Amino acid sequence: MLGSLAAGETHITGLLEGEDVLATLGAFRAMGVRAEGPDKGNLVIFGAGLHDLKPPPNALNMGNSGTAMRLMAGVLAGQAFDSELIGDASLSQRPMNRVAEPLGRMGAVIQTAQGGRPPLRIKGGQRLRGIAYQIPVASAQVKSSLLLAGLYAEGETAVTEPAPTRDHTERMLRSFGYDVQTHGARISLRGGGRLKGCRINVPADISSATFFLVGASIAPGSDLVLEHVGINPARTGVLNILKLMGANLELLNSRELGGEPVADIRVRAAKLRGIRIPEDQVPLAIDEFPAIFIVAAAASGETVLTGAQELRVKESDRIAVMAQGLKQLGIYARETPDGIIIKGGQLQGGVIDSHGDHRIAMAFAMAGLIAAGPITVRDCKNVDTSFPGFARLAQRAGLSIEVQNGR
Repeated sequence: MLGSLAAGETHITGLLEGEDVLATLGAFRAMGVRAEGPDKGNLVIFGAGLHDLKPPPNALNMGNSGTAMRLMAGVLAGQAFDSELIGDASLSQRPMNRVAEPLGRMGAVIQTAQGGRPPLRIKGGQRLRGIAYQIPVASAQVKSSLLLAGLYAEGETAVTEPAPTRDHTERMLRSFGYDVQTHGARISLRGGGRLKGCRINVPADISSATFFLVGASIAPGSDLVLEHVGINPARTGVLNILKLMGANLELLNSRELGGEPVADIRVRAAKLRGIRIPEDQVPLAIDEFPAIFIVAAAASGETVLTGAQELRVKESDRIAVMAQGLKQLGIYARETPDGIIIKGGQLQGGVIDSHGDHRIAMAFAMAGLIAAGPITVRDCKNVDTSFPGFARLAQRAGLSIEVQNGR
């Protein structure tokens, strides 16, 4: 996104060629941005600048990516042309008023479907003005959407968070030469600036690494090193939670690359115990909970999660779907309005419906490491949205996994 809005060339290495990323790239190509690649994780973007995108010929399809849709809404709110954002069946059920409403306060005109859901129809040519906005629920996507709209707004756009969230957008904006101020929970920028193309090296994603952290923690005798993983402090909730549960994790070769902290992570099998998960860790691990629930099922004792109602409006209702799947495998799992209670035990084999949720599919794949019988996970096509090649990599790491019918 920022490379497309920058002046000059942006060279990206380490690009994840997942469907979400490719959908975003395709949207900018439809708006006249030229790019070479991706090729083996390399991509060169020839930026159009903030004000020289072209009207797309059709609606922009964000596929399964809520991040892409919410952030693109901020970008498109500042354009001179009308646009429309659409997505797949899952994305079309996700709440978008959380960005449409504050963008409307900035002067954007955004029409949603019933219940604030996609598609989003965005009217171009609006005069945006900066606002000070207190986010009601911690969300890096809302924060990022407003900051991106703030690039086009008059005056200062300021966002105050109720709890820390991932700060990749702020770090990345600074890498592109844009001044972003952070004072405690308040993040702000002023419109009218300019982005300059640069070189970006993308570290390995800790959300994807989590499945292997979990697998190596629960499978007896495991010893695994995950290389070049991003350990941004706003993303390390999963490491903190796993350590509280007794996981054997070690950070090696810590360094900073492109403004982001990076390390190799060594993980070995450990005796795990149930805990009450601290609520201050929830925003820092919000995407990792399906995998964390598998650890809870393998741990001794009871694990209690509260303050995680955001999990109910992800690609699926992750609390309900994970509880259903764990019960299917013989584990006690009781939903609460904002969390779940899981009692560890022996996982049995069974058939799981992932409800098209990529993270749930991968979490239950890892559960197969310690189940008493085979686990079959259905509806796994969307794994490619975030982790193409997951099954092949899991096989290399020692998981007995087979993909059937291309799914």
